[in-house]
Parts: sequence; C-alpha cells; structure tokens
Amino acid sequence: MCPMIKRVVSVLFSSSALTVLFTLIHVACGQLENVIIDRYFIPTHCSREVQIGDYVRYQYNGTFEDGRKFDSSLDKGFPFVGQVGVESKVIPGLDKGVQGMCVNERRKITIPSHLAYGVLGAVIPPDATLVFDVLLLDLWNKEDKVQIRTLHKQQNCKRTVMPSDFVRYHYNGSLLVGNLFDSSHLQNSTYDSYVGQGSLLKGMEEGLLGMCVGERRLFIIPPFLAYDDKGYGTKVPPYATLIFDVLLVDVFNVKDDVNVEVQKIPQPCRRRAVGGDFIRYHYNGTFQDGTVFDSSYSRNSTYNTFIGMGYVIAGIDKALQGVCVGEWRRVTVPPHLAYGENGSGELIPRSAVLIFDLHIIDFHNPKDQVEIKVIYKQADCNLTSAANDLIMYRYNCSLLDGTHLYSSDDYPEPPRVTLGQGKLIAGLDEGLQGMCVLERREITVPPHLAHGTNGALGVPSNAVLLFELELLQLQKGVPEGFLFIWLKDSPEPLFPAMDMNQDQEVPLEEFSAFIKLQVAESQGRLHPGIDSDTVLRDMFSKQDRNADGKITEDELNIIVNEEEEGPKHEEL
Repeated sequence: MCPMIKRVVSVLFSSSALTVLFTLIHVACGQLENVIIDRYFIPTHCSREVQIGDYVRYQYNGTFEDGRKFDSSLDKGFPFVGQVGVESKVIPGLDKGVQGMCVNERRKITIPSHLAYGVLGAVIPPDATLVFDVLLLDLWNKEDKVQIRTLHKQQNCKRTVMPSDFVRYHYNGSLLVGNLFDSSHLQNSTYDSYVGQGSLLKGMEEGLLGMCVGERRLFIIPPFLAYDDKGYGTKVPPYATLIFDVLLVDVFNVKDDVNVEVQKIPQPCRRRAVGGDFIRYHYNGTFQDGTVFDSSYSRNSTYNTFIGMGYVIAGIDKALQGVCVGEWRRVTVPPHLAYGENGSGELIPRSAVLIFDLHIIDFHNPKDQVEIKVIYKQADCNLTSAANDLIMYRYNCSLLDGTHLYSSDDYPEPPRVTLGQGKLIAGLDEGLQGMCVLERREITVPPHLAHGTNGALGVPSNAVLLFELELLQLQKGVPEGFLFIWLKDSPEPLFPAMDMNQDQEVPLEEFSAFIKLQVAESQGRLHPGIDSDTVLRDMFSKQDRNADGKITEDELNIIVNEEEEGPKHEEL
C-alpha cells in the first residue's frame, strides 16, 4: 500500500443510534485504478444515455472477483431505483459505472475498492474489488415531458381532440425495454374514455390532445406522469416509463349535433322532404376511420322509411329533413343520436360516431296526388280524353333518380287502352285523362297510385314513378256497361226509324245498318274498344227478347223489370 495514503476517520455518536461516517481520502503515489466497464451487450437503438441527475431503474448482480455473489436485486424481487450522482444511495463506482448506459444495455462494471467500500469495508471485506452485472431497465428525469411522435396523420383533418371530448382509441402499451404489458388489439375492443376529466393517465391525456381520427402517435410517458411509484398490478412495475402506440378511432363531444354536408343537390329542387313523408334512399355507413359497417348497395335495395316518426336513429331522422330527390349528403351522427353507449350487437361498437353517405332516390307523402306537367299542347284543342275513351299513347317510365324502367318503344306498336276500366295503374290512368291528341305530359305518380308496397317486375317497392306521355289517338267512348250511346236525341218514335223497309220487323242486318248510319252521321257512338260487329250482335241479342232472330215494336218497348237478374242494356 502506498505510504502517502492518509486515512481520516470521523466517528459520530448519537443517543438513538450509532452512525459512522467514513471519509476516505486517497492520495495516490501514482494514478489509482478506475472503474472498468465492459459493455458486453449494446442495443441496436439507443435514443438516450444516463447522465448525472437522471433517475434509473436497473437489475444487478454483485459479486467478488472470484465470482462469489454478495448481493442481487433479482434475489430481492425488485430492481434498484435511484438518482445518479446526486446524493446517491450507491457506492461511487457504481454511480459512475452506469453513466452513459442505454436502456436494455448490459454492463459488467468492475469497481476498485477505493470507489466501493474502501479499506474499512462494511458487510464487504476491506479493500475488496467488486463486480456488478447491470441491466438498465428504465431512465428518466424529473424535467422530462411526454414525448410525442406522429407516426401517421390523415391529410384531411377536420377536428382534433379537445378537453372534455370522448375518445375511442386502440393502443399497444410497452415498457422501455420493449415488453408489451397491455393491448386493446388483443381484447378486440377500443379503449373509450373522456379526456381531461382525470380518468386517464396524465401523460396519456396530454398525448391525445390535438389528435385527428385516423392519426397514429407514439407517446413516451415518464413514470411521474404514468403510474409513478405504485405501478399497475403485475403488469407495470413502479417507476416505469411507458410507451404507447395509439391509433385514434373516434372522437366526439356530448354537445355535438348531427353534422350535414350537402355534397350534390339537383337543380331545381322542386320539393324538400318533411316529417310524415315516406322516403327511399341508398346509403353507405362507415365509422370515422373509414371502416364500412353497412351498405344498402350491398343488398341492392334502398332503405325505405317514414321521416320524423322514430323508425330510424334520431340523427338520420333529423338529417333527412329538407332533402331533395337526387341529393347526396354526408351525415356525421354522434353516438347520443345513434346507438349510444350500448352500440348495436356486433355491428356497431359502443359510443361509435357514424358517418352515412346518403343518396336520396325519392320520397312522397301518403296524401300526394298525381302531379301533371304539360310539356306541349296544341292551341286548338277541343277534344280531350276521358274515362271510357279508347286511346293510343306513347310512354317512357323511370324512377325519379333517372333509372329507366320500361317504354312503349320496347314494343312493335304503341299500346291501346280504354281509360277508366282498371286496365292501368290508377295514377297513369288519371294522368292520361284530359289530354288532347299530340299533347305531351310529364306525370309523377306516388306509389299508392302506382305499384304500392309490393312493387312490380322491375319496379321497386314504394317507388315514385315518372312517366313521359304523348297521346297519339283518341276515340271517344261510352259509359261503363254500355255498348252504344246517343250523342243527340234519338228518333221519335224509334221503331219506325229502325224498321227501314217498314215490314214491322227488324232482323240483325237491318239493325246493324241502322246503328252504323247513326254513328256515321254522328248521332250516336259505339263502344270503341270492341269489334263493331261483336257490339252490334250483342246489342241485337239483348233487344231480341224472344230470340227469334228479329226485333218487333213490342220487344223494343218492353221495360225491363228492375228485379230481373243480369245487366240491363237499354242503350236504345
């Protein structure tokens, strides 16, 4: 031992305990041995090294040079936690040996006795060289703040997290050494909470502020902004720096209302939907992160409902008010106006903000009538169509969104029909009445005057139909149940006029000739929808009451008993 070494020993006694303060002052003849550091494992990534004033948490094994163990944090069941170089609780050599370490680094630190327990020792023999095998688990400073790194951010960010917002997010939580201690992904469920109300770690709340939906951030939270000295069960040890990889899925505020973004609106908008209307629309339903949860397109069928009657979620009920046919809207619905805290089965998570892209196909009110718009009409129009008239017309039929359904052009010739006979849907029959030849109309027919709730081949249920009509021909008709009507007063007396050869009897040929003459002179009119010879035979047979092939004056004058069964054709 160098003779120049001066030892100073100060002994302090007190009434309750004996405290021995050893002050070792080494004055070397030559340079004393220093700490020997063997960095036998260095992590690939090292973002920070231990400096004086930092706090550290590490595991260690302490041995003598011959390998005998004298101390171990592993045997104690918990790592060492302390501040480096400031009123340190450890021997100077160990304090010095951990400086410059990285988390996950392993060092073998050989400490000479003058930087350990010196010549006096303690539980350690005097002049003992000590070897510590150290694994650094954690590192922080009281001046640290939450480190926030943005890993991904949506370009279009319309809203960021604010205090009092409710958020839903996925996360992976790990320690600085990389050990995963928790993950929402493993639970297949987001973590849902209010921000700024003390229900989250302080560091987590700080990291969430300002995030956009779809944004991914990495938070590094020092222990005093996480679980501090308490830890969290067996998952998070005391004094642990935490790393959270966070993906924000949803954000809203309880004060939020439905947000409606009109993307496209047809011009002109003839009518806007109101409460009580029945509406048909297509939609895509997504969460704020873009995940599709439902779509009417996938079912190839519109969603049909009444507005303002509580048949759909409150937010959609509200957003449908005031829409136009053909309009496109994007509707953002907060949970309290959607499925709330309970969600909806496996389809809608609890507290989920929903986004609906709506396309309005049509709507109507059960009180609606046929809407008629005249496109073209001749000025000199004296004859118009009515019930029982035979007409020929052209038509194109489509839905209000322009979807073509059917057309008269699809057939060899335009259709002929007698109006008012139940041969057409009620709305089309009504729309064809009152037309002049060559007149063109556009009529809108509500479903209760069209194909109703059942629809038809190629026609969806509850569909409003749009017809483009042109009247090509018109033959005036006779009242329902009649085959012939007089347009002017009939001859008086009738039988002598009908008995054209004055032989006191009228066979079929003479009867037919008489009626045809009245039609030719515009005195009368035959049923236009039936072959004239068939009509004449039917009329004759009803007047020839004894079926002898001829009509006499007595037969013509017989008044049919009101109680007689069967139809009563008294056209003549």
